[in-house]
Amino acid sequence: MTILQRLIQQAKKPKGFVGSLMLRIMNMAHSGMNKWLIKNGNVYDGDIVLDIGCGGGKTLQTLSKINPSGKIYGIDFSEQAVKDSIRTNKMDVANGKVIVTQASVSSIPYTDQFFDTITAFQTHYFWPDLGNDVKEVFRVLKRGGKFIIISELYKINYHMNAYKTKSEIKQLFESVGFQSIHMIENKGWLCITGTK
Repeated sequence: MTILQRLIQQAKKPKGFVGSLMLRIMNMAHSGMNKWLIKNGNVYDGDIVLDIGCGGGKTLQTLSKINPSGKIYGIDFSEQAVKDSIRTNKMDVANGKVIVTQASVSSIPYTDQFFDTITAFQTHYFWPDLGNDVKEVFRVLKRGGKFIIISELYKINYHMNAYKTKSEIKQLFESVGFQSIHMIENKGWLCITGTK
């Protein structure tokens, strides 16, 4: 396995010391995307929010700040990411505002129509089966709720074989049942918002 392949594996499923270091780097690298999410005003105070692939926990922290009376959930299938997310959000985890669980997007451990908003920062291109995983997201999203994906375009192009284009993603969201789909590009980033 090449060094690049090892780094991609660590980005996909961080483990150990190197994984923890990778999670810190991702926290810093995603700060601009977090600010963009805040600017676009897609999360409202009082929302019950899920962040899929919560990584090092910085997005959970941002979501908690812009949503002081809401509740924030994070899932990641990496044990290291769960540990780092809990550490990053220690106070909010202690008071029950932030809940972090080790889980896969393919089997989200919450009931139907549980969340107002679901986010995925730089993760959807690693999901095991994007078509079925978007259906699973749709299942746990409330009617009128929003599913927000933010990702760098070059990572979508590099990691994905299917659903690389805006039209393919739009068709997927429509086939699952999303009522409206909006896409915005900024600085080489793509924000996809589907409303149930």
